[in-house]
Amino acid sequence: MRRYATLDDVHRAVVACTACPRLRDHCRQIARVGKREFRDWTYWARPVPGFGDPTARLHIVGLAPAAHGANRTGRMFTGDSSGNWLYDALHRWGFASQAVSETRDDGLRLRDCYISAAARCAPPANRPTLEELHRCQRFLEAELQLLRRARITLVLGHVAHRQWLEAAGWWTGRPAAARPHFAHGQLHRLPGNHTLLCSYHPSRQNTNTGRLTWRMWDAVFRAARREVDGA
Repeated sequence: MRRYATLDDVHRAVVACTACPRLRDHCRQIARVGKREFRDWTYWARPVPGFGDPTARLHIVGLAPAAHGANRTGRMFTGDSSGNWLYDALHRWGFASQAVSETRDDGLRLRDCYISAAARCAPPANRPTLEELHRCQRFLEAELQLLRRARITLVLGHVAHRQWLEAAGWWTGRPAAARPHFAHGQLHRLPGNHTLLCSYHPSRQNTNTGRLTWRMWDAVFRAARREVDGA
């Protein structure tokens, strides 16, 4: 794996990445077509780097940029309904300076929190292939190395869970029974004084169907706050 000296180096490498032609084409196509409500926008349409406090103790890993969210705005979980849920909770529990994230220059600051994703380009139907996830893996691995104070990881959904386990060395060479399993609200205390916390992703597919309620979501961040304060 290539070594990056700083998170800024990782950010530059993410934005410049062209490793997945299918995803790059999809992001550009979305930008060309756009969406009526965003007709005045110039879409970012590039891979989206991580965002947040480089000294964070809480690391959040999502799935991928949304087509008309981060692929439009250029910042993770910014400009879509999933971001509305995420930043509202982060603000409520003291990890964000404001509850709304609309543009990458809106003044939002994260406190003790850093956000990244398993894939850095918006994928068709929100489904990156395993090969595309593996190509993106080096960025997550680099973030894990450079977020030296991180003690709690919150994974949002099964894909983020699997990719974090792989990046952290918990997947390859271990039987399934030996890996920390995914379940909403599940908390795993791992060797090395690290905690893995699992949640359903706040996608409309989950929030509109009631699979993920605000009460369930808020409880996850209450647990994250408790873990950070006790770290």
